[in-house]
Amino acid sequence: MSEGFSLAEQIAAAAPAAPRDIETITAEVLELKHTAGNAILDIGRRLIEAKAVLDHGEWLPWLEERVEFSERTANRFMRLAREWTNPTTLSDLGASKALALLALPAGERDGFIAEAHVVDGQEKTVDEMSARELQQAIKERDEAVAAQEKMAADMKFANERIEGLNADLESKAAEAEKARSETERLAAELKALREKPVEVAVQEKTVPDQAAIDAAVKKAKDEAEGKRKALEDKLDKAKAAQTAAEAERDSLRAQLDAAREQAKTTAGRAVLSADAELAQFKLLFDSIQSDINKLTGLLMKVRLRDAEAAKKLEAALNALADKIREGAKA
Repeated sequence: MSEGFSLAEQIAAAAPAAPRDIETITAEVLELKHTAGNAILDIGRRLIEAKAVLDHGEWLPWLEERVEFSERTANRFMRLAREWTNPTTLSDLGASKALALLALPAGERDGFIAEAHVVDGQEKTVDEMSARELQQAIKERDEAVAAQEKMAADMKFANERIEGLNADLESKAAEAEKARSETERLAAELKALREKPVEVAVQEKTVPDQAAIDAAVKKAKDEAEGKRKALEDKLDKAKAAQTAAEAERDSLRAQLDAAREQAKTTAGRAVLSADAELAQFKLLFDSIQSDINKLTGLLMKVRLRDAEAAKKLEAALNALADKIREGAKA
């Protein structure tokens, strides 16, 4: 028996402590969490202050010898102190998750924390995620944002290209029409020249004798032939210009149609990429669709050599189709 203690005191000391109620424990846990969040930020602020007053070369020795922090750990505390303002959220998440969330723009963090996210095929809140899963969710968010920005840039480029092609098409269409009109004018002029009887035109003039008439007819024929050749040359060039202008016009029309189709495709992708779940759905859908096409091809080959086996494969594909229909209705 120990000296100085009564028997009752010794029995009380040896007896196990009575279990505490859950409300008391809960209150202490919450208080400690709040204290931990404040402590992390307070440590970070003091590290920032210490680094500012220490001379060059004293920072790392002070960290290692006086406060026993690695430079990496100190940088983490200081970054949290600079960029994180809510100690309650910080204590709820823990330092690792809070640091991961600093990768997001400050104005988006609260919204990201409030929403559920799909990670490895499962929907989870930030509280339910591990630090690795949170980093993965942020990475996927960044990829989705980058995809949306690229889609927006692609749409802008597509629209600008369409506008430019429209302007070029109008110009080329006008050139083609002008070339066509010139071709028609020259063709009509050449036709009239060929149909005009040179002899009659010369004989209508008053001439002194037959020799003069013959000379005038020859001269008129030579002039008409020269004019005809010149017109034919002009007509050939006009036709070539018309053909080239029409070819450029048609090429521009084809480019414009292709650009419009590309813009439609880009717009469709933009709609899907605007939502991470839709983007993931499209990725899986495209993969499944490709697999179904392969399965269908294999089924056709089996039908040619084994009708009985083909029936079993058909039943399997039909069962798969039923599952997909059930999923679409769910």
